[in-house]
Amino acid sequence: MPDMELKELESAIEGILFAAGDPMGVERLCLTLGQDRETVDSVCQRLADNYSYERRGIRLVRLENSWQMCSAPEQAGYIRKALENRKPAKLSQPALEVLAIIAYFQPVTRAYIEQIRGVDSSYTVGLLLERGLIREAGRLAVPGRPMQFRTTKNFLRSFGLASLEDLPDLASASQEDIQLTMEMESALRRLREAEDGEGSVPEPEPEPNGGEGA
Repeated sequence: MPDMELKELESAIEGILFAAGDPMGVERLCLTLGQDRETVDSVCQRLADNYSYERRGIRLVRLENSWQMCSAPEQAGYIRKALENRKPAKLSQPALEVLAIIAYFQPVTRAYIEQIRGVDSSYTVGLLLERGLIREAGRLAVPGRPMQFRTTKNFLRSFGLASLEDLPDLASASQEDIQLTMEMESALRRLREAEDGEGSVPEPEPEPNGGEGA
């Protein structure tokens, strides 16, 4: 085993596979570690056998020509219980405003959102996309073909809604509205109340720079 001791090689493989999360090809491991295929496969199998023998909470499994680190199947119940109540960071007021506009008027473009809010909302739209609360929903058939956005199933799960029909009622809301109505403000408060039970730290907003503030 050239250049690397066994323990060092085991440690390196553990670190790589843990950080990768997804299956890592043997050839990629060989290239990264400067080792031949037989050595890498042998060390991975040794680790896999040790994890299994010692009944560790993690396993190293082979998937065709790749290796992946994963949790032990017998711990699935505990893992599910530990993660099912995990909550994301609480949304800021600007993010809730954008999310409410999309939820009630979807599909909408960023220009429509900014028409209602009166400030640039590109950062917040990107944040909501990253959080998986909204998704791209095709382009509007007008000059420039702007992207439209819709809420996701993750949005429904996050706010405890079975469907969009469960959203707080906005009796007077319409696509022609250009200002946040009292009803929308009330809905925003109710959405925030739904989040207040999560007990997480609010996420930061960018500094005001001609756009939206914190």
